[in-house]
Amino acid sequence: MKSLSPANAGSLGLFLKRIDFRLAFLVAAIVLLFAAQGLAQEATIVGTVTDPSGAAVPNVAITVTNIDTGLTRSLATSSDGEYVVPSLGIGHYTVKATASGFKAAEQKGITLNVNDRTRVDFKLQVGSAQEQVTVEAAAIAVQADTGEVSDVITGQQMTQLATNGRSMYSLISLTPGASSGQGDFQIPTPVGGDANVSFNVMRQSHNLYLLDGSESSDRGGAGGSDVMPSMDAIAEFRTMTSNYSAEYGLSSAATMTAVIKSGTKQYHASGWEFLRNDALDARNYFNPAPNKVAELRFHTFGFNVGGPVDFWAKEHKTFFFYNMEWRRLIQG
Repeated sequence: MKSLSPANAGSLGLFLKRIDFRLAFLVAAIVLLFAAQGLAQEATIVGTVTDPSGAAVPNVAITVTNIDTGLTRSLATSSDGEYVVPSLGIGHYTVKATASGFKAAEQKGITLNVNDRTRVDFKLQVGSAQEQVTVEAAAIAVQADTGEVSDVITGQQMTQLATNGRSMYSLISLTPGASSGQGDFQIPTPVGGDANVSFNVMRQSHNLYLLDGSESSDRGGAGGSDVMPSMDAIAEFRTMTSNYSAEYGLSSAATMTAVIKSGTKQYHASGWEFLRNDALDARNYFNPAPNKVAELRFHTFGFNVGGPVDFWAKEHKTFFFYNMEWRRLIQG
């Protein structure tokens, strides 16, 4: 067996170092890619803090807490008493305002949906900072911070709606301005599924699909999505039809953005099965007796599980969510 010369050994070592560097660079790029996609499924809280006379209060400490995960964001109001908290994940929040010489104020029960821009204003009362004024639920207000026309379907609604074929495409026709040309049965596949819905007289191929903030459009399939997530894995589904932000500028018709669920500070698991069978269906008009009823066996079943990764910590910082679903169809 021949031994490597010092020159060859040095060349081999340099080659391996280059491979290690490229591998590390690739892993880092993948991590950054998914991190950037996660930031795109965001919502924003804005607000103004005033005193009893209506004057702006600067340097007020604002604390935004995600009730589902326990994560917090802190900042101070500007000289005009205003604040903006961007890049918030969807979920349930509490916002607290504290300032010297005023009672602490807190608003609970704030729900953020994908792409929301929610206003949370405070009118502080004079008093000790140890005293606190709490508002359990904010009143429903007119959306005055954006001219976007859109419609949100929540995760709970998706699990309970009798959608055709458990297909995500069934959701898009529920929005005002939608004109559906879909068939009678939805096959739950992205490519080959029926996404034939136009918005405001625009072409179907001008629609855009986003999943967790990244483009999910099948460019060769006339305006459909190239991913069909389980409907039980979707936290929210928003259809934006007009006047939406320039960050969604790839579409001249509607933009559909779906957000996958995430883990919380509590462990949760769920399972499901949806089925259709010819024994449970009425006879098709074009399949009259005495012909045999066309065979139909359609099963959609799966499970979700999620929770904190750092289960040993008192305050969790990392969470996971896992979904798996099977779809089986026999259609005579």
